Amino acid sequence: MENIISSICKHAGVNYQHHKAVQGGDISKSFKIETGEGLFFLKINDASAFRGMFQKEADGLKAISETGAITTPLVKGTGEFNGYQWLMLEWLEEGDSKPALWEVFANNLAALHANTHKHYGWHYDNYIGLLIQQNPWYENWDEFYMNNRVMPLVKKLFNASAFSVKELEATESLFKRIANVYPHESPALLHGDLWCGNFMITKNEKPVLYDPAVYYGHREMDIAMTKLFGGFDNLFYNHYNHKFPLEKDWEKRLSLSQLYPLLVHAVLFGGNYISQCSRIIKSWQ
Repeated sequence: MENIISSICKHAGVNYQHHKAVQGGDISKSFKIETGEGLFFLKINDASAFRGMFQKEADGLKAISETGAITTPLVKGTGEFNGYQWLMLEWLEEGDSKPALWEVFANNLAALHANTHKHYGWHYDNYIGLLIQQNPWYENWDEFYMNNRVMPLVKKLFNASAFSVKELEATESLFKRIANVYPHESPALLHGDLWCGNFMITKNEKPVLYDPAVYYGHREMDIAMTKLFGGFDNLFYNHYNHKFPLEKDWEKRLSLSQLYPLLVHAVLFGGNYISQCSRIIKSWQ
């Protein structure tokens, strides 16, 4: 692996010195790289299995960064080498989550969500985890959400015999009534996979987002994702609501907004995620 990393560093224009394996998710191998030009974070995976994943991730980071709303790691380079695809980012040291920084993050995320588009979707399909995320342009959120987020994964689970006809029919029933659930809002630029593992406060006290699955969607999706696995202080929600108030009854819609990431987990990991998704679908019939 050292020869491969050294060669990738050469392609990225940095002088390799040393590397150390670090945690970086289930899909890729991740490393802290010491070079003559400083420290970098490197991710590597199979180029043929996840075609274009890192280029799309780099593009997502760029899209967020260009808004000026919130910090993302600077992209040093991305490419393919010897059957691997790679993404090299600046190395950021994690700091402490001081109470005052939740207001900063809330304001940053509100500023990101203020970036809008006339349609829901994205310029191309990208990834959430190792799954392709479909992003064709739609005028209506309810149709976009059901056709490109919920139904494809429900059908995957049905075809894998993880869901029965009951879940499939319940999802079709949900499709018929979802237009009356979400209040209308302009499409917002979303991080798209905003759980605590894709967010940190740096040592210089800046909130940072990484590993995006960007698209223009309903901003309650990002908020719901932050509540799915914890890690975000209540101060964040208070400050966000002050800066960019969420529509009435947003908390009642949480389970429906969380259905998509839970379906992703059900497809990838099975187990209790399947029954959790089934309960949510049936509760919204």
